[in-house]
Amino acid sequence: MVFKRENAKSPTSARVRKNSSISADIKLFSRELFIYSQELGGKYALRVGKGKEFAVSSLYKKRGRLSKRLMHSGMAGITAFGVMVAPIVAQEFPGDTVDPWESSTSSVVLSATSTSTETIVADRDYRSTSIEYVVKEGETLSEIAEKFGVDTNTILWENDLKSSNSIKVGQSLTILPVTGISHKVNKGDTVYSIAKKYDVDAQGIVNYPFNTFVNDETFELAIGQEVLVPGGVMPQAASSTTSSPSRSKQLTPNAGTVVASGQFVWPTNGVITQYFAWYHKALDIANPSGPAILAADAGTVIVAGWPDNYGYGNRVVIDHGNGFRTLYAHMSRYYVVPGQTVNRGDVIGQMGNTGRSTGTHLHFEVLQNGVNLNPLSVLQ
Repeated sequence: MVFKRENAKSPTSARVRKNSSISADIKLFSRELFIYSQELGGKYALRVGKGKEFAVSSLYKKRGRLSKRLMHSGMAGITAFGVMVAPIVAQEFPGDTVDPWESSTSSVVLSATSTSTETIVADRDYRSTSIEYVVKEGETLSEIAEKFGVDTNTILWENDLKSSNSIKVGQSLTILPVTGISHKVNKGDTVYSIAKKYDVDAQGIVNYPFNTFVNDETFELAIGQEVLVPGGVMPQAASSTTSSPSRSKQLTPNAGTVVASGQFVWPTNGVITQYFAWYHKALDIANPSGPAILAADAGTVIVAGWPDNYGYGNRVVIDHGNGFRTLYAHMSRYYVVPGQTVNRGDVIGQMGNTGRSTGTHLHFEVLQNGVNLNPLSVLQ
């Protein structure tokens, strides 16, 4: 008997062939998808490249006019981000506050005592540059000077006027921000030579906040820049026999002498080189011999040293416990430590030239309940 073999397909072979077909389809799909992605990406890259070229070309043609807008927009965005993030950052430091009097970088100073203290000029916006003013009918030079808080000589010198009677209606006058003289820096000029020329102390030029320097440590000036000399006097006026007697240097009383009951003692002796002003809320007393610095009144030392390596240099701050504090800056040496108590007249250091200083002097500040006082109001 002969048996015939059946030619039917095996189920297992069919499944293998089916799987192979699906795998081939997936590979084909993946290859086509990759090719399509490349072509699509190339098109977008081409568009981005053309857009970039257009933007660069536009900025170049407009010489940066659009770049300012972009920069300002970016800065505005950064500022807005900072405003939103600041409260979150602050919460990470609960209860942390900065007391500038406890900080060694603080230069605010208080001083102490009496019932008849004179408060200082209220904080306000001050001019940083000169302005042009047109003389009106009936105005005098002294009235104009009083209006802008300068003396008449300041206007005369700045406008090359011979006398107060030489102004006319409709005339344009240049008015400086403060009493003094403006000086255009020439080759070889320094703050010291300019100060000597106009009969002031160099520290006054440095302390004026709107004077700038090429080097803020050596006070180097740029040729051609304008420097304002507060309190300066024209050389011919300073040498004139009719010059104001106010130009005579004021000497301090001997250190340790009590001016009146309940008032501070003078912290040192020397020549007053700079008085209280809105930009210099202190009294500068110079003495090249570097005499001792005394505590103006009894109290507790809260700052002693030079932690910021700048600014006031070696300084001592005393809290007098009655709402007053005093600050003594630019010392060459200090002899006290924070937490130490001192009596009125105790030696706390030596006059020096440390920090932002142009010569040996004491920078003496007085505050009452956080408000700057003119030191002369408690020392006289």
